[in-house]
Amino acid sequence: MDSRIWSQLPNHLLERILSFLPLKTFLDLRSTCKHFNSLLFTPRFISKHSLSASSLSSFIILSHPQSIKKCSLFNTGNNSWCEESLSLPRILSSSISSNLLSSSNGLLCFSSPRSSCFLVYNLLPKSSRRVNFPTCMFDDESVTLVSADNGFKLFVLSSAGSSNQALVYSSTAGSWRCFEGISTPVLSESCLQKGVFYDGCLFFTTLEPFHVVCFHLESGRWEGSTVGLPRDDLTFIRVASDGYQKLYLVGGVGTSGISRSIKIWELGKDDQGGDYWVEVETVPEMVCRKFVSVCYHNYEHVYSFWHQGLICLCCYTWPEMLYYKVGRGTWHWLPKCPSLPEKWSCGFKWFSFKPQLYAIV
Repeated sequence: MDSRIWSQLPNHLLERILSFLPLKTFLDLRSTCKHFNSLLFTPRFISKHSLSASSLSSFIILSHPQSIKKCSLFNTGNNSWCEESLSLPRILSSSISSNLLSSSNGLLCFSSPRSSCFLVYNLLPKSSRRVNFPTCMFDDESVTLVSADNGFKLFVLSSAGSSNQALVYSSTAGSWRCFEGISTPVLSESCLQKGVFYDGCLFFTTLEPFHVVCFHLESGRWEGSTVGLPRDDLTFIRVASDGYQKLYLVGGVGTSGISRSIKIWELGKDDQGGDYWVEVETVPEMVCRKFVSVCYHNYEHVYSFWHQGLICLCCYTWPEMLYYKVGRGTWHWLPKCPSLPEKWSCGFKWFSFKPQLYAIV
């Protein structure tokens, strides 16, 4: 079409024409001009592409402190690795110490110590929000991002003093709230463990003696679980959840702090409506032997998370990941990333990432 005609098209016709483009094609085209980029948020474009955005592939991100501007993505749709350069905002791309901390519903949370802030970032529309650090001391690894339809919350557990403080940032209020901590050590010596969002709360597992505790994001109240653990001979426990309907417990079983098997339990209800842990799966013996050997029985390095029907079990010191397909009842090793340098021996952090075009920052 003659450029003179194209440039004079009414906006509503231009929007309609561009709305027929596949979403992935338009995301590449939006850098052409500011007007094209702004179309992402027009009612016409949203109504047409809000459903197609949900069909985008989901990924498992492998992050490492020595790789800041690039990350490795495993496409769980076609079981393949790809290396992606992250188009990060200047505040992160210019920093040599920025760090991916957490992910939730299409949003990624980075820290930028040089700028004393977190940055919550949606990779698709390239929208972001800067959140200044709270005034108290905290460990980056204690940060958990929870995204919802109307915004997001950041949970931070402070590391100052003998008792913990819990701080919650709300994107809707644009401010931090401070709550009393919990006397039982939660993350002080197990900093790789993130909060697991389920039924409006963040769930954690404590150090030995093991307990499951939860933090109510709205009220700031801590509670210990009233559900007893399924066994007495546990060597470690972790929790995982799909966020809304199911909560799982992953635990090692053994003696003298050595895991001889690893099991998964699901939180269920008995005939009287009470909660209890129902055993659903045991890791095959040979798979279990490999996993406990690579973590050298140092279970503080073990963490778990949920990803699109998978319960993922990872080790901070190992570049492979073990996962369980809940629907099929099968165990698999995620193949080692082919571009991973051999010299990297620890610092491997895995995240679930499902791109969401309209996840609000």
